[in-house]
Amino acid sequence: MTFYRVHLDRGRNAYWAMEDESEELYETAQVLLDRQTGSFTSEVGELLEYVGSALLVMDRVTLEPQRRGQGLAAVLGIEAIHRLMPGCRAIVCSPGITDLSSQRLRDRSEWDRVNAKIAQGWENIGFRLYRDNIYLLSPASQDLEEQRGVLRGRLAELGASWRTAAS
Repeated sequence: MTFYRVHLDRGRNAYWAMEDESEELYETAQVLLDRQTGSFTSEVGELLEYVGSALLVMDRVTLEPQRRGQGLAAVLGIEAIHRLMPGCRAIVCSPGITDLSSQRLRDRSEWDRVNAKIAQGWENIGFRLYRDNIYLLSPASQDLEEQRGVLRGRLAELGASWRTAAS
C-alpha cells in the first residue's frame, strides 16, 4: 500500500506539490484543490467536516494475484486508513487497475467489470464518488467505523478459511 499525506497548511502550495510528485496525484489535485491557494476548493470544503487540515491519498494497493478478489484489500485498507487518518480532513482514492500484466484484462468489458468491482470495494468502506473517478471519504464518517467492525469480522473469516485450506 502506498499513501501520501498532503499538508494543506504548511506553506507550500499543495496543488503544485502534488503536481511535482506524480501524474496521479496531480489529477487528484486538479479535482479537489484550488490551484491558487493549494487548499480544498470551496465546493469540496463544504462537503467535509473540519477534523483536520491534511489530505490522505490512498495511491496504490497491490495484492498478490492469489489474494485478489477476496475482499482483503478493503480489510487491510480500512486498517491502514484508520491508523493514518488522524489530522486529515479527507481521504481520497481513485480506484482502478494499475497492474497491466494480466492477460485476461485485454478485453474492455472485463477491464470495466474489474474496475467496477474495485470501486465497489472502496464504496463499501465509505468512499463516495466525487468527480472524475476521485472518491472521497471523511474521517468523521460513521460508515467508516461501522465498516471497520464488519471488515474485521471478514478478516477473521478469511483467516479461518485459509487455516482450513492449509490443513
